[in-house]
Order: sequence, then C-alpha cells, then structure tokens
Amino acid sequence: MPEIELLDDGWCFACGKKNPIGLKLEFEKLGEEYIARFTPGKEHQGYTGITHGGVVATILDEAMARLVWAEGYSAVTAEMTMRLKLPARTGEELIVAGRIVGEDRRTLTCSAEAKCSDGRTVAEASARMMKI
Repeated sequence: MPEIELLDDGWCFACGKKNPIGLKLEFEKLGEEYIARFTPGKEHQGYTGITHGGVVATILDEAMARLVWAEGYSAVTAEMTMRLKLPARTGEELIVAGRIVGEDRRTLTCSAEAKCSDGRTVAEASARMMKI
C-alpha cells in the first residue's frame, strides 16, 4: 500500500462537524466499545420510512474506524461485511457500538452493531482494518 497520511480536517461525511450534509456522529468510549447515537431522518431513507442500507453501513464502518483512530492506530477499512437484520426506521434512534476484537502485525479485526433503543439488533458488521 502506498504511504498516505491520515488527516482529519473536520469534513468527514460520517463524523465531520464542518460538513453541512454529513451525519455528524459523536462517539464516546464506554469500556471496550465506542458508542454513538444517530436518528436517521427522511433524507437518509431508501424506501419510505426505512433508512438506506448504505447509511447503516456508513455508521457501522465509522464506529469501527473511529475507534481504531481513537486508540492511536493509523489504519483504513480494507474489508467489511454487514448483515442487516431489521429495517432501521427513520425517526427512530439507533445506537451503534464498535469494538476491536483482534490484532496482528498488519491488521486489526473489528466488529460493530446498530441497535434500536429497545435493544433489538438492526445490523451487525465486521471489518479488517489495514494498518498503514
């Protein structure tokens, strides 16, 4: 992989505070997890009233990538799989949690889940993050 420098200029689509169309996710570390709350709106829907799966994938990826960044690693998502289990309804808060579950010389293995406020799992993901 070519050398790149990972910089944060505040315009990240998922967490950037400067991005006027971004999701503006805010995370906090709770134990081994990195947690954010997000309420998708109509502008995030695919079918009427249902959050687009790509938006759900984005928040899961961000939970894992931001945790890796917060833990001091310079890494990017190399591979991610996601399983959608329930529709994520627009207007209903999602709680997303990411965690690091393994590490080797070149990669970090992470997992994340998005849940409704009642605890039902909407989606799960796992990713391999490539250290750079």
